[in-house]
Amino acid sequence: MPESIRSFLAFDIESEAVRKKLVSAQSQLAQTGADLKLVETQNIHITIRFLGDITPAMTEKVFAEMQKTQFTPFNVQIKGLGAFPDLRYPRVVWAGITEGADQLKTVFNQLEPRLRSLGFTPDPKGFSPHLTIARVKSGRNKTQLADFVSKNTEYNFGTIKAECLRLKKSDLTPRGPIYSTLKEHCPTQNKRES
Repeated sequence: MPESIRSFLAFDIESEAVRKKLVSAQSQLAQTGADLKLVETQNIHITIRFLGDITPAMTEKVFAEMQKTQFTPFNVQIKGLGAFPDLRYPRVVWAGITEGADQLKTVFNQLEPRLRSLGFTPDPKGFSPHLTIARVKSGRNKTQLADFVSKNTEYNFGTIKAECLRLKKSDLTPRGPIYSTLKEHCPTQNKRES
């Protein structure tokens, strides 16, 4: 097992209907002719916290803190497109979150002080609930891209249920990252099992 594991905490998108709509939006983004790297469908998720490279021993400590996080399964409505940092200089195209954003922030706010106590430095960008669906590689056809995004700020992708907070591993390969779940915390399932 490698000494360092590139990892992050996230909720997966487990609705096939929502995934199909995200893929449809990605193919329309690609048609703008912008220079994009689309996120593979199975890799689209809601990042709660990027952890970076951690040791196997640290995964256990992070998991212990994850298990203290309290939430009941909640709906997350995925709606609208946008870009970071903005549409004039887009680096990332994202799908927004309306319903469920407060609960996601609550999960983040419970975890953040615990992660800092383990030695993780605060994320300078802070926490903004979203799903990254594409990365912008250059300024090619930036205007067409901005037009498409601004016309779709209210596009409704549907609703997912956030049930399990997962510690994910990212293996970087020449074909792109491959994500796998190392640990998961599903509060309602844990109650049923005990």
